[in-house]
Amino acid sequence: MPGFEVLTTDQMARADHLAVEAGVPSLTLMENAGRAVADAAMTMVKPGSRVAVLCGPGNNGGDGLVAARLLKRASYDVRLHLLGDKAALKGDAAEMARWWDGPVRPMEPHTLESMHLIIDALFGAGLTRPLDGLAAKIVAAINESGLPVLAVDVPSGLDGTTGTATGPVVQATRTVTFFRKKPAHLLLPGRALCGETVLSDIGIPATILTGELATRAFENAPGQWQKAFPSPRTDGHKYSRGHALVVSGPAFHSGAARLAARGALRAGAGLVTVASPPSALPENAAHLTAIMITPCESPAALSRILEDTRKNALLIGPGAGIGSDTARMTEAALRSGAAVVLDADALTSFADTKRNDDGPVGFGFTAARQSDAPRPSSLFDLIRDRSGRPVVLTPHEGEFARLFPDTSGSKLDRARAAAAQSGAIVILKGADTVIAAPDGRAAINANAPPWLATAGSGDVLAGIVTGLLAQGMPAYEAACAAVWMHGEAATAFGPGLIAEDLPETLPRVLAKLY
Repeated sequence: MPGFEVLTTDQMARADHLAVEAGVPSLTLMENAGRAVADAAMTMVKPGSRVAVLCGPGNNGGDGLVAARLLKRASYDVRLHLLGDKAALKGDAAEMARWWDGPVRPMEPHTLESMHLIIDALFGAGLTRPLDGLAAKIVAAINESGLPVLAVDVPSGLDGTTGTATGPVVQATRTVTFFRKKPAHLLLPGRALCGETVLSDIGIPATILTGELATRAFENAPGQWQKAFPSPRTDGHKYSRGHALVVSGPAFHSGAARLAARGALRAGAGLVTVASPPSALPENAAHLTAIMITPCESPAALSRILEDTRKNALLIGPGAGIGSDTARMTEAALRSGAAVVLDADALTSFADTKRNDDGPVGFGFTAARQSDAPRPSSLFDLIRDRSGRPVVLTPHEGEFARLFPDTSGSKLDRARAAAAQSGAIVILKGADTVIAAPDGRAAINANAPPWLATAGSGDVLAGIVTGLLAQGMPAYEAACAAVWMHGEAATAFGPGLIAEDLPETLPRVLAKLY
């Protein structure tokens, strides 16, 4: 059964090489890959259907040649088209071309007329340049055809490592890839361009994933963190399950904290308290029942609350307001012994460029002073000074850009760089959320449905992380688990989801995990 490791295109090429060194013939690998493609094609159209197999000049085309042979043998009407000259094929692809007993047609845009299925075996994941010339015209014809498309490895034109394309790229209905997924199968826009991704075992031994191929990138799934997941004990009680503290925003901006607090409670924290500015006490008291409330009017007050070390996990940011007030409250939190989750305004209050038109100015215990507000470096210094006490940052792309303006590369690269720079676990949110640790571990999440993009859902996610930290789950594993649970709850609820539904759906997710 293929695992959840994610390999770059260079790592996958090395895996192929090591498999051959271990005694697996390269022709066998190509035959198995082509068979996986043919098997997938047979689930998309019935025997007798006209299938256009578009083969490129490399090993991707070799896989297509195998699929064409097997489909022809299974009574499909196969039209094989080659980009380039058959005599120019090399290695295993040339050998597979010799085994093809049908005509090899030239590649032309009108190739696709009257077809039922297109198999895109033009270029694989290692392509790093934009497609042009005839190849670009063929890709345009594929996308304009309206036909189902089965891509081999990745859709042609897509960079397998970054999930991006600098030129024309095929929009696939389904993609068959081999041994392990690549970042492009999980990161956007690649994941959308791949359609449904089918992962096939082609005979590469999993034992090669050691040493130089001991990857630290994974698809986020329970198998990566479930051993660390806190299950209730028969002899447990609420105090043994941790006490989460959520800092509320001021009056009329307290709803986000309540959403987060509910998420923490549903995630299993034994107790949850909302630390509320005096102005928000009445509205918080009017809405909360199982969640406690305590007044918190200043950084000094927050420090006093956290002197009770039973309050072992804290969240600040949702609805807090942007500015020096929130920054100082955040500093007080980071000087405590509690695990800390920083979300939303707690992050932007340390950004190089701040705006106050996105929310309240802050808690109101000092006048807002943007000129002397802290910068990202001061936040990172505080995190590194915590001597291993966990911190989790949960930025969306806008907040991330303000906090880490100098990062570049794929989303996976940027999240890893931010974790290393800050010393914190970073959850870079989105439809393709990436969770990264300072030591290089990273997970790409792919279970979030589109209806999860709704106001307040990020507040609930931050609360789930806090609830798991309160129960003693290691920070990286807690972040991964929370992101997966968040997406799974949204999927379980279905379309029409609003943020308030997420905590109430968590019990169904937890039942599966337990």
